[in-house]
Amino acid sequence: MKATDIAAPDYFHKVVDCQWACPAHTPVPEYIRLIAAGRYSDAYMINWRSNVFPGILGRTCDRPCEPACRRVRVEDEPVAICRLKRVAADYKDDVTRRMPQPAAVKNGKRIALIGAGPASLTVARDLAPLGYTCVVYDGDKRAGGMMRSQIPKFRLPDSVIDEETGFVLNLGVEFRAGTRVESMAALLAEDYDIVVVGSGAPRGRDLDIPGRKEAAGNIHIGIDWLSSVSFDHIHGIGKRVIVLGGGNTAMDCCRSARRLGGEDVKVVVRSGFDEMKASPWEKEDAAREGIPIHNFLVPKEFKHDGGKLTGVLFEKVKAEFDAKGRRKLVPSGEPDVLFECDDVLVAVGQENAFPWIERDAGIAFDDHGMPVVDKVTFQSSNPKVFFAGDAAFGPKNIIWAVAHGHEVAVSIDKLLHGEDIAQRPLPAVTVVNQKMGIHEWSYKNEVVLDERYAVPHQDNATALSSIKAEVELGFDAKLALAEAGRCLNCDVETVFSAPLCIECDACVDVCPMDSITFTENGDEEDLRGRLRAPALNLAQDIYVADGLKTGRIMAKDEDVCLHCGLCAERCPTGAWDMNKFYLEVTHAGPACR
Repeated sequence: MKATDIAAPDYFHKVVDCQWACPAHTPVPEYIRLIAAGRYSDAYMINWRSNVFPGILGRTCDRPCEPACRRVRVEDEPVAICRLKRVAADYKDDVTRRMPQPAAVKNGKRIALIGAGPASLTVARDLAPLGYTCVVYDGDKRAGGMMRSQIPKFRLPDSVIDEETGFVLNLGVEFRAGTRVESMAALLAEDYDIVVVGSGAPRGRDLDIPGRKEAAGNIHIGIDWLSSVSFDHIHGIGKRVIVLGGGNTAMDCCRSARRLGGEDVKVVVRSGFDEMKASPWEKEDAAREGIPIHNFLVPKEFKHDGGKLTGVLFEKVKAEFDAKGRRKLVPSGEPDVLFECDDVLVAVGQENAFPWIERDAGIAFDDHGMPVVDKVTFQSSNPKVFFAGDAAFGPKNIIWAVAHGHEVAVSIDKLLHGEDIAQRPLPAVTVVNQKMGIHEWSYKNEVVLDERYAVPHQDNATALSSIKAEVELGFDAKLALAEAGRCLNCDVETVFSAPLCIECDACVDVCPMDSITFTENGDEEDLRGRLRAPALNLAQDIYVADGLKTGRIMAKDEDVCLHCGLCAERCPTGAWDMNKFYLEVTHAGPACR
């Protein structure tokens, strides 16, 4: 294998599994160390720069960082990264003075942003301080988009949304509340230099089966129903409720129904329980509140009596797999199942809708009705129009919308400065030694078994008594410190210098994971099999260094290294060192041009 180029920005970034997995590339270990030090405001500001909504995402993020967490290789459970993010938001001081100030001088460029959700607000957060005039349009009276309309208040209080959308709007952003854009052509005719579409995926899928039209009065589209609940338009529901669907929207629907009078609330999914799209913790929360989930049932007919819904008939199915391992659901041959009910909430998916974009506006759409959008620049076929968040590529989640927003801001900043937006800027990277003394490091490097700490919840009686009573109470400072201590500091990297190595093998002897091997070189497949512990995870790199006096190479399996630093402590020549790696994705502004 060739020697590893550790100067490449992505090499150590990939080793920081949580940050690599985060679409916004939030420097997770860095802010967790700051939380452990009680520096909550500093931790919040690091979050705010990358993910923009720490308090919101600390309660609602889909957590792509956690399955990637290296702690899983020590124990079963990852560090509670998402809930530690909330700690930074809950315990910060007043950070108003640390926020960027509105631009004193405008640069004359005007940006229209459609939708006041996470994608548009992220674009505005990046561009407004640079002097761009950002005008945000939204049909609702308050900013937040789907964060406010589709996430129940018992998971995300309005006060948190108000604070964090306020941080963005206070950057000099003009918010045209209650103003729905009805025509792209009309907007393009105004004096905007750029239009950004961040309108989300606002249409819930329906279920066209017999009885749908006749019983329509008690059959509700999930996301529309959640919006009506959020805006206090709905305050009750029947005692027997069936929720159709297996995603997170279905979990929000069933838990909301329990709080609005539903006594017999059940979720019915056509797939198996393990195949549900809902996050595991969302399913756990529903189960904690006494909501059963019935699987392998396909809705067949809405039963009604003179137009009044009485129940739903389901066909029982089972999974079968063909020779290529593809699964399909087939009738099980068992009798149909009838669940009686008063109301049904349909949460079987969301889709985009752009009836307000004229098809002669210069924006190409594909056969599925989605805009044709460049996956790197987010530019549409109309060079003045960009798409971000769910509006760009279909429904995903908040943190992806934020990541899109940062990239769109870079594209706009480069475009309006006459640059090629396909040329993307490299991130900012620093690598700093952590040695403080002979046996002293600037970070805690002891790896001990320590199981994940549970986030305290409100008791069920209190939680179910109100649609707005927040269920998760969050970590207190003591629990936050304990949980932060589980972080393995994966951003503190083991760096090897071959010219200093005397090949004494002291590092090999002391490594608790057998991750270091000195051996003859070979191709990657051969080398992976000859390491002291075979490197079986092909997604993780082998760190190779040549230049040793014997002609051998050093090979370290990045998959199992715990970053404990024992190799660096034991090394008599300083060939091993522990360097803190910090990467910040380039934002719009002079650094991106």
